[in-house]
Amino acid sequence: MKISMIAAMGQNRVIGKDNDIPWHLPDDFQYFKKTTEGHYVLMGRKNYESLPPKFKPLPNRPNVVITRNESYDAPGTEVVNSLEDAIEIARKNNEEEVFIIGGGEIYKLGLAYADTIYLTEINGEFEGQTIFPEFDKSEWKEISREHHSTDEHHKYSFDFVIYGKI
Repeated sequence: MKISMIAAMGQNRVIGKDNDIPWHLPDDFQYFKKTTEGHYVLMGRKNYESLPPKFKPLPNRPNVVITRNESYDAPGTEVVNSLEDAIEIARKNNEEEVFIIGGGEIYKLGLAYADTIYLTEINGEFEGQTIFPEFDKSEWKEISREHHSTDEHHKYSFDFVIYGKI
Protein backbone atom coordinates (compact mmCIF):
# COMPACT_ATOMS: atom_id res chain seq x y z
CA MET A 1 0.00 0.00 0.00
CA LYS A 2 1.27 3.42 -0.95
CA ILE A 3 1.22 5.96 1.90
CA SER A 4 0.90 9.55 0.70
CA MET A 5 0.63 12.95 2.29
CA ILE A 6 -1.25 15.78 0.61
CA ALA A 7 -1.02 19.43 1.65
CA ALA A 8 -0.83 23.01 0.45
CA MET A 9 1.68 25.42 1.97
CA GLY A 10 3.00 28.93 1.58
CA GLN A 11 6.66 29.74 0.98
CA ASN A 12 7.09 30.03 4.78
CA ARG A 13 5.60 26.50 5.23
CA VAL A 14 2.33 27.81 6.74
CA ILE A 15 -0.64 25.51 6.13
CA GLY A 16 -3.16 26.91 8.59
CA LYS A 17 -4.23 29.85 10.72
CA ASP A 18 -6.79 29.68 13.54
CA ASN A 19 -7.95 26.24 12.36
CA ASP A 20 -8.59 27.52 8.84
CA ILE A 21 -6.75 27.85 5.53
CA PRO A 22 -5.31 31.36 5.00
CA TRP A 23 -5.96 31.43 1.21
CA HIS A 24 -8.70 30.59 -1.26
CA LEU A 25 -7.53 28.56 -4.28
CA PRO A 26 -10.48 26.75 -5.92
CA ASP A 27 -8.28 24.71 -8.27
CA ASP A 28 -6.28 23.42 -5.30
CA PHE A 29 -9.54 22.29 -3.62
CA GLN A 30 -10.44 20.45 -6.85
CA TYR A 31 -6.98 18.87 -7.02
CA PHE A 32 -7.32 17.65 -3.42
CA LYS A 33 -10.78 16.25 -4.11
CA LYS A 34 -9.78 14.53 -7.37
CA THR A 35 -6.60 13.07 -5.87
CA THR A 36 -8.10 11.72 -2.63
CA GLU A 37 -11.59 10.63 -3.76
CA GLY A 38 -12.18 6.93 -3.30
CA HIS A 39 -9.20 6.57 -0.95
CA TYR A 40 -8.87 6.52 2.82
CA VAL A 41 -8.06 9.95 4.28
CA LEU A 42 -6.35 10.11 7.67
CA MET A 43 -6.58 13.30 9.70
CA GLY A 44 -6.11 14.67 13.17
CA ARG A 45 -9.03 15.74 15.35
CA LYS A 46 -8.35 19.48 14.93
CA ASN A 47 -8.22 19.09 11.16
CA TYR A 48 -11.51 17.18 11.22
CA GLU A 49 -13.12 19.83 13.42
CA SER A 50 -11.96 22.58 11.04
CA LEU A 51 -13.96 21.07 8.15
CA PRO A 52 -17.15 22.94 7.24
CA PRO A 53 -20.23 20.98 8.43
CA LYS A 54 -21.26 20.10 4.86
CA PHE A 55 -17.90 18.34 4.40
CA LYS A 56 -17.99 16.27 7.61
CA PRO A 57 -17.04 13.61 6.84
CA LEU A 58 -15.30 14.31 3.54
CA PRO A 59 -17.58 12.73 0.92
CA ASN A 60 -16.73 9.79 -1.32
CA ARG A 61 -13.81 8.52 0.75
CA PRO A 62 -13.49 6.70 4.07
CA ASN A 63 -12.45 9.17 6.81
CA VAL A 64 -10.29 8.17 9.78
CA VAL A 65 -9.82 10.66 12.63
CA ILE A 66 -6.80 10.35 14.92
CA THR A 67 -7.09 11.62 18.50
CA ARG A 68 -5.75 10.79 21.96
CA ASN A 69 -9.29 11.24 23.31
CA GLU A 70 -10.57 7.66 23.71
CA SER A 71 -14.23 8.77 23.85
CA TYR A 72 -14.15 11.13 20.85
CA ASP A 73 -17.06 10.74 18.45
CA ALA A 74 -16.98 11.84 14.82
CA PRO A 75 -20.10 10.53 13.06
CA GLY A 76 -19.46 8.86 9.72
CA THR A 77 -15.75 8.28 10.47
CA GLU A 78 -13.59 5.72 12.17
CA VAL A 79 -11.81 7.12 15.23
CA VAL A 80 -8.42 5.77 16.31
CA ASN A 81 -5.73 6.76 18.78
CA SER A 82 -2.62 6.60 16.57
CA LEU A 83 -1.46 7.13 13.03
CA GLU A 84 -0.29 3.50 12.98
CA ASP A 85 -3.84 2.32 13.77
CA ALA A 86 -5.24 4.56 11.03
CA ILE A 87 -2.80 3.16 8.46
CA GLU A 88 -3.64 -0.38 9.57
CA ILE A 89 -7.38 0.19 8.93
CA ALA A 90 -6.61 1.19 5.34
CA ARG A 91 -4.23 -1.74 4.92
CA LYS A 92 -6.81 -4.27 6.21
CA ASN A 93 -9.31 -2.88 3.70
CA ASN A 94 -6.89 -3.48 0.80
CA GLU A 95 -6.41 0.23 0.09
CA GLU A 96 -3.99 0.93 -2.80
CA GLU A 97 -3.08 4.43 -1.64
CA VAL A 98 -3.93 6.10 1.66
CA PHE A 99 -3.72 9.88 2.18
CA ILE A 100 -2.53 11.65 5.30
CA ILE A 101 -4.32 15.03 5.09
CA GLY A 102 -3.13 16.84 8.22
CA GLY A 103 -2.84 18.81 10.32
CA GLY A 104 0.63 19.82 11.35
CA GLU A 105 1.25 17.20 14.04
CA ILE A 106 -0.13 14.39 11.88
CA TYR A 107 2.07 15.48 8.96
CA LYS A 108 5.10 15.46 11.28
CA LEU A 109 4.32 11.87 12.30
CA GLY A 110 3.45 10.91 8.72
CA LEU A 111 6.86 11.76 7.27
CA ALA A 112 8.26 8.54 8.75
CA TYR A 113 5.68 6.48 6.80
CA ALA A 114 5.12 8.42 3.59
CA ASP A 115 6.22 7.20 0.16
CA THR A 116 4.81 10.22 -1.69
CA ILE A 117 4.07 13.87 -0.91
CA TYR A 118 1.55 15.78 -3.02
CA LEU A 119 2.42 19.37 -2.14
CA THR A 120 0.80 22.50 -3.49
CA GLU A 121 3.54 25.10 -3.15
CA ILE A 122 1.90 28.52 -3.02
CA ASN A 123 3.89 31.58 -4.08
CA GLY A 124 3.13 33.72 -1.06
CA GLU A 125 3.87 33.96 2.64
CA PHE A 126 1.05 33.70 5.15
CA GLU A 127 0.45 34.27 8.83
CA GLY A 128 -0.46 31.14 10.73
CA GLN A 129 0.40 28.76 13.53
CA THR A 130 0.27 25.46 11.66
CA ILE A 131 3.20 24.59 9.42
CA PHE A 132 4.13 21.74 7.13
CA PRO A 133 7.21 20.01 8.55
CA GLU A 134 10.64 20.39 7.02
CA PHE A 135 11.71 17.31 5.12
CA ASP A 136 15.15 16.37 3.87
CA LYS A 137 14.96 16.97 0.12
CA SER A 138 17.97 14.69 -0.38
CA GLU A 139 15.66 11.80 0.61
CA TRP A 140 12.97 12.83 -1.89
CA LYS A 141 12.88 13.20 -5.66
CA GLU A 142 10.63 15.67 -7.44
CA ILE A 143 8.50 13.51 -9.73
CA SER A 144 6.37 16.23 -11.31
CA ARG A 145 5.59 19.94 -11.12
CA GLU A 146 2.62 21.68 -12.71
CA HIS A 147 2.46 25.48 -12.53
CA HIS A 148 -0.80 27.39 -12.02
CA SER A 149 -0.72 31.13 -12.66
CA THR A 150 -2.79 33.78 -10.93
CA ASP A 151 -6.18 34.51 -12.46
CA GLU A 152 -9.55 35.99 -11.49
CA HIS A 153 -10.16 33.09 -9.05
CA HIS A 154 -6.60 32.65 -7.74
CA LYS A 155 -4.84 35.56 -6.04
CA TYR A 156 -1.60 33.55 -5.76
CA SER A 157 0.26 31.44 -8.29
CA PHE A 158 1.18 27.94 -7.17
CA ASP A 159 2.66 24.64 -8.26
CA PHE A 160 1.26 21.15 -7.83
CA VAL A 161 4.40 19.18 -6.92
CA ILE A 162 4.71 15.45 -6.34
CA TYR A 163 7.72 14.14 -4.40
CA GLY A 164 8.65 10.47 -4.15
CA LYS A 165 10.86 8.98 -1.45
CA ILE A 166 14.19 7.85 -2.86
